[in-house]
Amino acid sequence: MRLTLLTALGAGCAVVVALQSLTGGSPADTTVRAGLVPGDAVAAAPDADPGGTTTTIPLAAGRPGVRVVGASPRILEVPAVRTRPFDLLGVTWDDPRAALDGRVRIRVRDRRTGDWSGWRQVTGASDDAPDVGSAERDAPGARGATAPFWAGPSDGIQVQAAPGPSGLPAGLRVDLVDPGTGAHSSVEPRVLPAAGPGDAGRRLAHRAYTADRPTIVTRAGWNADESLLSGEPEYTGKVKVVFIHHTATGNDYDCSEADAVVRSIYRYHVKSNGWRDIGYNFLVDKCGTIYEGRAGGVDRPVMGAHTLGYNSDSAGIAAMGTFSSGEVSEEMLDAIARLAAWKLGIGGRSPLGTAVMGSRRTTLQAISGHRDALATQCPGDVLYADLDDIRNQAAELQGR
Repeated sequence: MRLTLLTALGAGCAVVVALQSLTGGSPADTTVRAGLVPGDAVAAAPDADPGGTTTTIPLAAGRPGVRVVGASPRILEVPAVRTRPFDLLGVTWDDPRAALDGRVRIRVRDRRTGDWSGWRQVTGASDDAPDVGSAERDAPGARGATAPFWAGPSDGIQVQAAPGPSGLPAGLRVDLVDPGTGAHSSVEPRVLPAAGPGDAGRRLAHRAYTADRPTIVTRAGWNADESLLSGEPEYTGKVKVVFIHHTATGNDYDCSEADAVVRSIYRYHVKSNGWRDIGYNFLVDKCGTIYEGRAGGVDRPVMGAHTLGYNSDSAGIAAMGTFSSGEVSEEMLDAIARLAAWKLGIGGRSPLGTAVMGSRRTTLQAISGHRDALATQCPGDVLYADLDDIRNQAAELQGR
């Protein structure tokens, strides 16, 4: 077995640990386990972004202390090494079309307390992605990836990757992302305040279906590092459907950290997935703050990378968190309704309407969950159960 570390460059800190199956034995009875904790010295290079670094951690089969234990499953134990701080992580692999057949669990070390979390499973391959055949999906460096996981301030990680019947995909690796402080243009507004009938979006709308633009934190407002962007925005027809997602990053973030969560997802989508920009058109935190996602203009139909096969004529709104259980805050639900009412109104669409979408000509509601288009658990059972209320509230905001 060989373990090699790759490093994603750019603002913030991205530590990438590559994992491969053990040679010998069937894929089904092999578990790869990597442990990263403070300890051994590491080589660090300064990053261009203030407050961020890029760390390289070499791992090799000949490293002292590496051993295989157990019989079924076989477990490779890698000696502990120190990591630079990180806040978000995910697992990626070489082929963006390949699925992750197996289970990946992680636990992280809190860099403030030194305590270790419990084991958590990383969500498997995601259909939050560019459409098949698009230049973005086929771009050099594009990779398959799990949903990112927000760990919070951390400085150590342990990983268990247990292959399924097909084995682990080639080039499997764990990416650890430090969002840094970001960088922004002082020329761009940091917040677009709520606007009434005179705003540009409503002038483009059919008068029968209009709603006021909600307050939106711009990319400059969350300190997006625009040097990470590649290529120009692509535009589609008018937005017919708004897809509701959850980021599956977890709910253990403070609202004061939300801009860092957005920067982390942005960096993960660009540097780890190999996309040109963050995939979602908008993100909403649990305090109800709305963030501009993919660049190109909040009132324009920007092609996103959020619902595989259905990115044309749609917009993706990502609820920041995991909503398979528990509750969704009223602030988040209200913000999603306000944003969906405004965005659909620009194209003259009612939140209570339907549209035929995608190559399969699927009839979808104007406000749909990700799972309505694809076989996924997104946006989680709890948030999905709230979609009718969101539709009705959005319709009221349009005066329906």
